[in-house]
Amino acid sequence: MTDNSKDPIDLKAINDGDKSPSKDKAESASAAVDPLNLVDEHEEEVKVDGKTERHKGIYLLPNLFTSAALFSGFYAIVSSMNGRFEAAAIAIFVSMVLDGLDGRVARMTNTQSKFGAEYDSLADMVSFGVAPALVMFSWALSDLGKLGWAMSFIYVACAALRLARFNTQIDTADKNFFTGLASPAAAAVVAGVVWVCFEWGYVASDLPTWLAVFAGLITAAMGILMVSNVPYHSFKGFDLKGRVPFVMIIAVILSFGVVMLDPARILLIGFFAYALSGPVMSVFSRFKG
Repeated sequence: MTDNSKDPIDLKAINDGDKSPSKDKAESASAAVDPLNLVDEHEEEVKVDGKTERHKGIYLLPNLFTSAALFSGFYAIVSSMNGRFEAAAIAIFVSMVLDGLDGRVARMTNTQSKFGAEYDSLADMVSFGVAPALVMFSWALSDLGKLGWAMSFIYVACAALRLARFNTQIDTADKNFFTGLASPAAAAVVAGVVWVCFEWGYVASDLPTWLAVFAGLITAAMGILMVSNVPYHSFKGFDLKGRVPFVMIIAVILSFGVVMLDPARILLIGFFAYALSGPVMSVFSRFKG
């Protein structure tokens, strides 16, 4: 005789069995996402006394300087598209000043963060990679055809490679030296050439072919120097918080006065000399050794 009776069904056990770990994670993740919250809160892992902690939010002050530097780079691009090359070149120099301030402000106020470092790198790519290349292309290189945009692209690609290499070597590199020309200095040379030539009366419509080729070679050369292994002094060891002799503040004031006599030419000469200092010192040290 067959027993047709069945054991009672444990509904609670069945319901509990349906809840696999992956399902629990999915439910918790869906519960954490608010469809009405269009911008999620930024969380970042930091090391505090050897322990990993998660902090929400970002530091406002250094990222304000980074945002201002990014705006200046974008303004340079828009100005060059409208034929305002002097304003475009000046905007790149303003972006340099702001870019130098954001890192120092973050270190002085102890507000460094991974978010700030990544944001600063992306802003540098726009302000010192894309903006100088497009300003130079709009001013001189567009008439050279494929050669012109090739030289501009060499600069942009080298700027991206230089920033990527810098980010991967930031923990092991010597703080007192850069490997390759820093992207702000390269951008200063490119913008300085545009600024000086524009003040001399060389506008895009009346630009001689030889000057356009020379400007393109300068642009490509700055790109190659950025990805080279030539060491450049970083000046990061200069202590802004320490005491200095009184004559130092006099020297700073005099330097500002000299620059104001002819900003375009003096800034170009200064940064071009810095760009040449790396290869010259490398050759000198090799012959000396």
